[in-house]
Amino acid sequence: MTEPESPRLKSALPPEPTGPRVDGSSVLDEVEAFHRRFNVFPLEAAYVAVTLWDAHAHLVDCFDATPRLAFLSPEPASGKSRALEIVETLVPAPMVAVSASAAALFRSVSGDARPTVLFDEIDTVFGPKAGENEELRGWLNAGHRRSGVTYRCVGDGSSQSVQAFPSFCAVAVAGLGSLPDTILTRSVIIRMRRRAPNERVEPFRQRIHTDEGHEIRDRLAAWATTVREQVADAWPEMPEGITDRPADVWESLLAIADAAGGDWPERARAACVELVDAAGDDKSSVGIRLLTDLRDRVFRGADRMPTAVILEHLNAMDEAPWADLNGRPLDGRGLAKLLKEYVTTKNVPIGARNIRSSAGPVVKGYYAADLYDAWTRYCPPPLDSALHPLQAV
Repeated sequence: MTEPESPRLKSALPPEPTGPRVDGSSVLDEVEAFHRRFNVFPLEAAYVAVTLWDAHAHLVDCFDATPRLAFLSPEPASGKSRALEIVETLVPAPMVAVSASAAALFRSVSGDARPTVLFDEIDTVFGPKAGENEELRGWLNAGHRRSGVTYRCVGDGSSQSVQAFPSFCAVAVAGLGSLPDTILTRSVIIRMRRRAPNERVEPFRQRIHTDEGHEIRDRLAAWATTVREQVADAWPEMPEGITDRPADVWESLLAIADAAGGDWPERARAACVELVDAAGDDKSSVGIRLLTDLRDRVFRGADRMPTAVILEHLNAMDEAPWADLNGRPLDGRGLAKLLKEYVTTKNVPIGARNIRSSAGPVVKGYYAADLYDAWTRYCPPPLDSALHPLQAV
């Protein structure tokens, strides 16, 4: 009786190569060196992550989830498009998509040959002047997992029927600014920047260097063929503190590093921790920023505080969004709207309550006991434990 094929290997496995066994560590070294010739990434961890992402594109059918790779920068001419060009030479079936519609993308992905989608100028889709693109955002979110599909009506008139189009594929994007949180949390984020005068790279000449990249791609593909079953059945050990969505993002990359051997398992886990920490320092939600500022810079151990005093402190903070939130300072109504999304330990939305003082009238304000549960669940640990009041009963 033959062993059943791993459920994560949904498509037919390529035939075993007949040539000499390919050393995975050496191939990944080649991929990384090729990137270093033409790309300047902001961190050493970025070279590791991008190299592993290139390899994962050859093995995407082996995994339950595929991380998005996001090259983002605040200004043009920061090397984002060049990074995608190098990725294009190293991944299977690259599909360069600029201003592609969601319909075109999900029909391409549902075909026989699953592409690796490379989406340049993603800011034209999700930037402040792009308008609403919920359909494309939904496609990108759905395709993160193998089970992701996009439903569409096909046919004419009364003969229409609902058809599910698979959305699962490897996607890399490049653009200015940021991305919606739902995409950022599914991504390995590389914050690109303009090269400094002392940072030099080779000029990329497509007609010359594309063939060189393809030779490395073919060696990478040959090695990937030999480790498909190994990575499909792998459950790599995560670094301490990497759980939930970050673990989903990095699982496939760590599995590939373990299969390659050499120093890649150690480098991959160090890169994982560094980039996950950097993403945590990136733009968090306005709500989490508010909760953290309230705990660390407003309450600072106090058990209650009037709304007027809270707003005075928040709007006086330098490098904080509260004095110019959507074009005006945060007011009591805005504060209440943001906080009511979170709940107390009794599962009741956080809201202002009466605060009595011996020296004045009753005023509206907030109690630390009401905020405690949200502080514990959503905020990073305080640097000073004295700023985190004990939960009130």
